[in-house]
Amino acid sequence: MKWRQRWSLLGLSPRPKHPLIEENEKYFSSLDQNKHLRDCEFVCFDTELTGLNPRRDEIVAIGAVRITGLSIVPGDTFFTYVRPTRPIPKDSTLVHRITSEQLKDAPDPEKVLPAFVAYVGPALLLGHYVQLDVNFLNRALKKYLGGIIRNPCLDSMKLAQAHHEYRRRSERGYVSPYMPLNLGLLAKEYDLPKFAQHDALGDAMQTAYLFLFLVTKLQEAGYVTLNDLYSAGKIPLMVR
Repeated sequence: MKWRQRWSLLGLSPRPKHPLIEENEKYFSSLDQNKHLRDCEFVCFDTELTGLNPRRDEIVAIGAVRITGLSIVPGDTFFTYVRPTRPIPKDSTLVHRITSEQLKDAPDPEKVLPAFVAYVGPALLLGHYVQLDVNFLNRALKKYLGGIIRNPCLDSMKLAQAHHEYRRRSERGYVSPYMPLNLGLLAKEYDLPKFAQHDALGDAMQTAYLFLFLVTKLQEAGYVTLNDLYSAGKIPLMVR
C-alpha cells in the first residue's frame, strides 16, 4: 500500500511541499559532475542529536560554513539550536553538553528548517560521515516541510580514506595501512587548526578545514572535478 493511501485511511493529508523544497528539487534536476572543484560551492554542516535512533531521536543543533572557490567564506556561517519534542537523554548531554534547559526557548524545527534550506541553496553538502546527518535532516524536512533536499553530498571521511590509500600506493616510505576515522584525530594527524568537538559549528568548521586539506592533496593526484571526488570515495580501502 502506497504512503498516500495509508494517509487517506488514517483520515490525514500529507503535508504539502514547502516552496523551498520545490525550489531545491529544481536546482538538482541536473548536475554537471565535470565541473571543476574551484567552481563549486559547498556547505559543510554538522548536527547534534538527542541520540542515534532514526525513528525516535531529533536534531538539537545545526552548524554550517560555506566554501566557495575552495576557500572558507569568512563570517558566512549558520548556527542554531533546535527545540526537540522530548527531553534530551543524559547520555547525549554528556557527549555534546546541550541540556533540555538550554533548549526551552530555542526555535522549533518549523522555523529552523526553512532557514537552513535557504542557507544551503544550490550548494553541495559536505560532512564527516555525512549520511548520518543527512538522514536525520531529511527525516525532519519530510515531517515539517513535506519533502527532502536533493543536494549531492560528499563525505570527508571517505575522502580521507582515499587520500590515505593514495599515499600508501604512491609514497616510497612506509605508510601504515591503518588510519583514524575520527574527525578530531584526523585533524591532529594532519596538523590542522583545532575546533570544539561535538559542537555543531565547531565540527562543521573542522570538517571544512579537513576537506580543503584533502582536496589540495587529491588535486595533486589528479582529482580536480566533482566526478573525480565521487570516484575517489569509492576506492577499496584497508582501514580499522
